[in-house]
Amino acid sequence: MASQYDVIVIGSGPGGYVAAIRASQLGLKTAVVERESVGGICLNWGCIPTKALLKSAQVFEYIKHSKDYGIEISGEAKPDFTAVIKRSRGVADSMSKGVNFLMRKNKIDVLAGNGKVKPGKKVEVTDKDGKATTYEAKHIIIATGGRARELPAVPIDGEKVIEYRKAMSLATQPKTMLVIGSGAIGVEFAYVYASMGTKVTIVEFLPNVVPVEDEEISKELAKQYKKIGIDIFTKSEVTKVDTSGTGCKVFVKTPDGEKTFDVDVVLSAAGVVANIENVGLEEVGIKLDRGKVVTDDYYRTNVEGYYAIGDVTKGQALAHVASAEAIICVEKIAGQPHVEPLNYNNIPGCTYCQPEIASVGFTEKAAREAGYDILVGKFPFSASGKAKAAGAPEGFVKVIFDKKYGEWLGAHFIGTNVTEMIAEVVAARRLETTGHEILTTVHPHPTMSEAIKDATEVAYGEAIHL
Repeated sequence: MASQYDVIVIGSGPGGYVAAIRASQLGLKTAVVERESVGGICLNWGCIPTKALLKSAQVFEYIKHSKDYGIEISGEAKPDFTAVIKRSRGVADSMSKGVNFLMRKNKIDVLAGNGKVKPGKKVEVTDKDGKATTYEAKHIIIATGGRARELPAVPIDGEKVIEYRKAMSLATQPKTMLVIGSGAIGVEFAYVYASMGTKVTIVEFLPNVVPVEDEEISKELAKQYKKIGIDIFTKSEVTKVDTSGTGCKVFVKTPDGEKTFDVDVVLSAAGVVANIENVGLEEVGIKLDRGKVVTDDYYRTNVEGYYAIGDVTKGQALAHVASAEAIICVEKIAGQPHVEPLNYNNIPGCTYCQPEIASVGFTEKAAREAGYDILVGKFPFSASGKAKAAGAPEGFVKVIFDKKYGEWLGAHFIGTNVTEMIAEVVAARRLETTGHEILTTVHPHPTMSEAIKDATEVAYGEAIHL
């Protein structure tokens, strides 16, 4: 007789472990299947350890510019690359242990091995020794996450051509690196390595770096990156990487013709693909579309009793999206009243390079294309007392409102710690707050966040500090 559960979750990343905990809280007997480390890619190889690397890079930047703050440091400061990597892994390990504790606290069974869905609401788990065990559940949630996309012309060998996991565990710091792709992963690693002394080149196929962001944000980041010595080639494509020598010879097609670069390492950061292979989806008959699992607004697949959340579905491949989807999915399963679908146009996006980027809602271009008559306000941090005092005058806050009704259509920030500011806009948009209400909302002074109100004043022609 197979073990019986109310809910089995395959994958323990920020979608999977949140789904499991919420299910247990709602009185459902729950198990989670994990083939590697509890916490998934986010806690072990993604969100958390990369932030530890970024913090080390930021601290080193502070030390290099200590004179700007009136502090003299004798001797030459230099990063200990091995220690930086070790610290990052330590942070990740501690967070994974924390999730393991939450599993025990919530009486969730952790089934170690590869999970595969089977017909009849069953999950087969194969452990590291090849032993397969079958479990049954009334509800099965697929939360297997994603992995780095591998470009056909740039095969990843894990030594000279690497992806993000290897980038945060290299034994030695490369002197030169070429990064393919300028999404969040690409620009974050570019900053980490450039700050510690690696000569970094970014190659982006689209016209702007961080291409999903507002164009003004993209241009500002490119300007700041060029200041710290990062070379950027947009509208460009890596056509071939020759790894036969001691390093890599990279062939890049640019608007000015083909260029070649000799670098130690190539980091392929060209996006993420869903982990949908070898999960049993075809055997069960679960519908796919363009490499994603098809679900309704409550993450039910076309096969009753099977659900999917996180990177394997159509939403943004972000940890907080997966967690939000998990709660909605499980609360619907448990019959909770008034479960609302997720508004994907009110999802904050954060990039943790320096300067940081945070955004939500429409870009200016998208708002105009959608037919809105808009008000746009922009406030530079160079006019912010707190930013100047912190030695961080780079960047700005940009807000976009509908002219007729005052609806807050979007916000786009670039600057120090702006990822800590964006939640104000998300909450305000959720509550249908208008620009007029932001004008009368008192913001603390001096703070970086008061730039949101300042930018709103600019949009409405009531600027005080510009």
